[in-house]
Amino acid sequence: MTGAAPGTTAARHWLERIRGLALPGPVKVMNVCGGHERSIAHAGLRSLLPEGVELIPGPGCPVCVCPEEDVYAAIRIALDRDVTLATFGDMLRVPANVGKGEVRSLEQARAAGADVRAIASPLEAVAIAEAEPGRTVVFFAAGFETTMAPVAAMLRQRLPANLLLLLSGRRTWPAVAMLLASGRPGFDALIAPGHVSTVMGPEEWSFVVERHAIPCAIAGFSADSLLAAVYSTLRQVAEGRVFLDNCYAGAVRPGGNRAARRHLGETMRVVDAPWRGIGTIPASGYALSSAYAAHDARPAFAAEAEEGRKRAGEMPPGCACAEVVLGRIYPTACPLYGSACVPRNPVGPCMVSDEGACRIWWSTGACEGRAGRRTGRRTGEAAAA
Repeated sequence: MTGAAPGTTAARHWLERIRGLALPGPVKVMNVCGGHERSIAHAGLRSLLPEGVELIPGPGCPVCVCPEEDVYAAIRIALDRDVTLATFGDMLRVPANVGKGEVRSLEQARAAGADVRAIASPLEAVAIAEAEPGRTVVFFAAGFETTMAPVAAMLRQRLPANLLLLLSGRRTWPAVAMLLASGRPGFDALIAPGHVSTVMGPEEWSFVVERHAIPCAIAGFSADSLLAAVYSTLRQVAEGRVFLDNCYAGAVRPGGNRAARRHLGETMRVVDAPWRGIGTIPASGYALSSAYAAHDARPAFAAEAEEGRKRAGEMPPGCACAEVVLGRIYPTACPLYGSACVPRNPVGPCMVSDEGACRIWWSTGACEGRAGRRTGRRTGEAAAA
């Protein structure tokens, strides 16, 4: 075969259209999803956009915002109780705020002898509990709506009596709503997450347009879908009109996945919830509904929380992950980035997950930390170009 791949041809088409827009000035576009940031960085999309167009990574990494208190509780449960603790692989290396020499991650807890197991699906937690009916299995389930939907589907099955959940689910849109209500959101347009919208429906993002008059487009994860969304938001800026555009129509449908939403509504309730280093965001979390109280790990292991610890709930000292998550600085502006904090020795959670902006930027060659605030779209982009 010869010639460019269809996706490459489409991407070039959207780039040409973006370059043909007459923008009134610099435009900052926030991409909420960690998967979007990974695609943008690995494809070097920032280096292809016109001067004045800035793509800002936002609060789309569930590992990054998982409450430190929950990470600490999971570590203590694994170490202090005779249980099996199962969790998704990204959670193993997330650090808790503990004293020097103490176990600071589930990975270290496993090395110290705790029975900690990495799983890729909620059904693996069920299988572990069924295989060992005489042993308590705690499933530490952290994630956004796309993760909580299969957890909800798991709950609707007949669960083994020995399976408990330490649930740490979060909803995406309330974090964006919090930024917009803050008076200093730091962006002029928004690219909304495709996978979340596939589950919850595009309607969840209508508030961005209707309440805040900010252009918004839902994108998939290919370069052409992302560039189509960038073009849509920039065209809205150029033409002075705003609307919610669905640039991932192959997967995102009105109303979302109704079965998944029904499962979520039947098994979980929406609660105010803490985000690490950011604080409590109203209506941003999931908790088990009363019908599933028998499988809630929190009452059974309340002593392991120790929320009165020094720096409980915070980022580690010197870590600017919260500022990165909120889109206020680029990863390379964190004073620890590339020095004390690297993937093999992460200080903050943004360097752990492949959806964390710091880990993504490092993986694309932005290897040197830089002082300062967010100053330009090409910061840290040399290797990705």
